[in-house]
Amino acid sequence: MCRNIVPLNSLEPAATDEECHDAALQFVRKIAGTTKPSRANQEVFDRAVAEIAESTRRLLDELVTPAPPKNRAEEAAKRQARSAERYEAIRVFQQEKRAARAAS
Repeated sequence: MCRNIVPLNSLEPAATDEECHDAALQFVRKIAGTTKPSRANQEVFDRAVAEIAESTRRLLDELVTPAPPKNRAEEAAKRQARSAERYEAIRVFQQEKRAARAAS
């Protein structure tokens, strides 16, 4: 799944229409394989984003969960921590790779 799409269910305050649109845009970009469609495909691209955003909004409005709402700030902090770990692991790997090349 695209790392830029974040879970929107059970947030306090609830997910906004803008967040649904942003998630839909990321999804369509991933599926289409492009961040910017050509002029010939712009209308189809925009229509897909709008339809998916609408479906996302409807899904979030109708989902029922017994779990308590998630705190936005805490969820963002968790995502940032995971990202930092991931990028640190990449940095260490690249550093080790450079060192191995230099030693050979």
